Amino acid sequence: MSAAVVPAAAPGERNLVEMLLARAKDRSGPAARHKTASGWSDVSWPELVSRVRAVSNGLTALGVKPGDRVAVFAATSLTWLVTDLAIAAARAVCVPIYASNTPDEVRFILQDSGAVVLFVDDDVADARQAGRLTRARAKLREAPDCRAVVLFSGTATAPAELTLESLVAKGAEGRDDFDARVAGIAPDDLCHLIYTSGTTGDPKGVMLTHGNWGFEANAIRALGVMKPEDALMLFLPLAHSFAQVVKASWVALGFTLIIAESVEKVVANLAETSPTIFPAVPRVFEKVYASVQSNALSAPGLKGALGRWAFGLFDEYAAAREAGRPTGSLGFSLARALVFDKVRSALEQKLGGRLRLFVSGGAPLPRKVGYFFELCGFSVCEGYGLTETTAGSTINVPGDIRIGTVGRAFPGVELAIAKDGEILVRGPNVMKGYFRNEAATAEVLRSDGFFQTGDIGTVDADGFVRITDRKKDLIKTSGGKYCAPQNLENALKTFPIVSNSMVHGDRRPYLVVLIAVNEEHARKLLADVGVTVGTTTEVLKRPEVVGAVKAAIDAVNADLPPYSTLKRFFNVPRDFSQETGELTPTLKVKRKVVTASYQAELAALYADAWE
Repeated sequence: MSAAVVPAAAPGERNLVEMLLARAKDRSGPAARHKTASGWSDVSWPELVSRVRAVSNGLTALGVKPGDRVAVFAATSLTWLVTDLAIAAARAVCVPIYASNTPDEVRFILQDSGAVVLFVDDDVADARQAGRLTRARAKLREAPDCRAVVLFSGTATAPAELTLESLVAKGAEGRDDFDARVAGIAPDDLCHLIYTSGTTGDPKGVMLTHGNWGFEANAIRALGVMKPEDALMLFLPLAHSFAQVVKASWVALGFTLIIAESVEKVVANLAETSPTIFPAVPRVFEKVYASVQSNALSAPGLKGALGRWAFGLFDEYAAAREAGRPTGSLGFSLARALVFDKVRSALEQKLGGRLRLFVSGGAPLPRKVGYFFELCGFSVCEGYGLTETTAGSTINVPGDIRIGTVGRAFPGVELAIAKDGEILVRGPNVMKGYFRNEAATAEVLRSDGFFQTGDIGTVDADGFVRITDRKKDLIKTSGGKYCAPQNLENALKTFPIVSNSMVHGDRRPYLVVLIAVNEEHARKLLADVGVTVGTTTEVLKRPEVVGAVKAAIDAVNADLPPYSTLKRFFNVPRDFSQETGELTPTLKVKRKVVTASYQAELAALYADAWE
């Protein structure tokens, strides 16, 4: 597929910092909105520039030089965004670290990147694990290159620590050469080292340049998915390239960025601030769908009967859409009017009343979930890319969405399909390589400039891309048949009884699956038949719950060839989580970790044949 013309940068906007400076001159609306002790507060574009300048000058006064790596270990916040842009303006390289990373993961990234400064927000209120500063301190002595720790808040207690206020004060005492530094940023200069999630082996530092981000920003501006008058809610972790593309779009287009307080408060924040765009990973959309479906199915009386009838018809509708069969029926039209229009109204109100667009990325969105949101009148623009392609490579755009695809290539991005079905990407969005890892770089960057994504897929005659599976995730049974576990897992997650799942069976006689049950739905299911139980273990053992899980598996198996059906299952005692290391920060299952956690249970599923 030939590449479209590369989008040109606006005059005087060669990098993200220059774009920020331009927005301060041409945008009068608020740049950002965030929650403070007194409520939601707006920050103007000129004020944002002032904060970025102050922190950037502080970094240079601290001795940070062009090309130095500066790490940020924090939850998404306005201060994080200011710091990120300030690092770029200092001509240094930002190294984002997920707020959920363990001490050993922090140590590895600090050591591998050679970061000279670490910014930390000390989240002492996190009940699941020690505060981030505590975790960082535990490993800083093993990162000799790191000579200073800057605290977003709190009090500095060690010789190498200083507060953000102290850093800014240090910068105010020195020379202000901010404008000269920004003018000296070259397209090929490194902007970020974003580390992969490490689902297989140690994480790798992906080298992304100012040119990479400038291309993404200008491509998104050319596509017109987002508009200057939009207000976008951001809760995604800024250590993920998806969130960084949102940041690039923000400074390119000048819309208002609403920064959520936390993942837990996103729904409340949506209602409070009424954004027009909400980007999220598929797991968020899956949970919304599962919650609506569960509530509809378990409602008492006539409402519950209507819900069960309507969702039964929706199942038929979704299956017909996937198979390319006609979908129109009088019954389904009636269900839409009686049930789904009301669902739409309730969701609109819950999401603030102005939401016009969802953007989904980071993992495949199940088609059934896409059909549900479409039915409720919401546009979900699913896109595709990897950290190595500066996130965005393809996207569906409003008015031209094909559910089940990840859209067409960005203008300026060239796609190809290898003989084995692997998707190849070439263009200005492809990384410079892996930091200090020439061998790993050579494995994925071909001599002709194409990046080997590791994803299997197709491109249709209209240029729409379908992702069918991860090349390395394909399971080959002992019978020699290849199966795509992600497709099965995505299908299972559309049933309200299933919260998460992991398919297993490489070099085994058949496929099995570990199921994380949606306990809230399971308890509703039991309450409907007059059963009350106490512990999670008791819930999982109830025949009604086991039967509901088996019914979901049977429904998924119904349209599959025998070799790719799920023959057995085990209900795990708790959901997969980041805290246990079973999920990446973008909520993808780490197969090796889950497999190691449930070795005995998986072995038992193969104790005898169940055909």
